[in-house]
Amino acid sequence: MSGAAPDDAILFHVSDGLARITLNRPARLNAVDPEAIGLWQAIAHEVADRDDIGAVLFDANGRAFCAGGDVVAMSGLAAGRADAGRVVRELADRIHDGHRTLRESSKPIVAAVQGPVAGGGIGFMLVADLVVASEHATFASRYSDVGLTPDCGVSTLLPEAVGTRRALELTLTSRTRLVRSGLARSFQQALDDEARTIGAAFETPYAQTAVAAFAARSSKPGRE
Repeated sequence: MSGAAPDDAILFHVSDGLARITLNRPARLNAVDPEAIGLWQAIAHEVADRDDIGAVLFDANGRAFCAGGDVVAMSGLAAGRADAGRVVRELADRIHDGHRTLRESSKPIVAAVQGPVAGGGIGFMLVADLVVASEHATFASRYSDVGLTPDCGVSTLLPEAVGTRRALELTLTSRTRLVRSGLARSFQQALDDEARTIGAAFETPYAQTAVAAFAARSSKPGRE
C-alpha cells in the first residue's frame, strides 16, 4: 500500500516512523469516491498494524481539504440497481471502519487543513487528534442544503469535538465558518498561516531526525 501511484485517489508514504496520508482528488475538491473509500479503509488498517509507524500526518492536495463524499460518483455506481441502498451502506461502512480504526490506534494523527472542509469532509478531518488549519480554511456542513443527515462519522465526531449545541449549529444551518470563528476554534487546536508548510517542514533533514525521535517515543492512550 505504501507504494501508491502518483494518481491514486489517496497517497500513502512512510519514512522514518512518520506516515503521510494525502487526499489526492484535487479536481473534485478531494471528495471521496469508491476508489478513495477502499484506499482509506486499507490505509487505516495498515497504519494501525505497522510497528514502524509512530505518527501520522494527514493532508490534502489542491485548494480544498475535503468536500465529503463524491455524490456524482456514488450516484453513478448505484444508478439503476435494485440494491442501490445496500451499495451505499457498504461504502459508508468502509468509511466508518477506516475512521474507527484510526481513532482507536495508539498513533497520534495531525491533520493539516489548507482550505475548505465540507459535509463528510469534517468527519475525515476529525479523525485526527490535532487539527492545524490555515487562514484559508473554512468549515461548512451543507447537510441542511440537501436534506440529508450527517455522514462519514460527523454525527459522532463533531459533537465530541465541539459539543452538542455547536455541532447542531453547524449541521442545521448552511453557514460557512471561517477558521477564526469561535466554533471553528473549538476543534482546531493550533493555527498555521499556511498549513501546507507543515508537509514541507517534514522534508528538511533536521525535521526528519526530530520526527523519527518523536515517533519512536510517541503514543496516545488506546480507546476502549
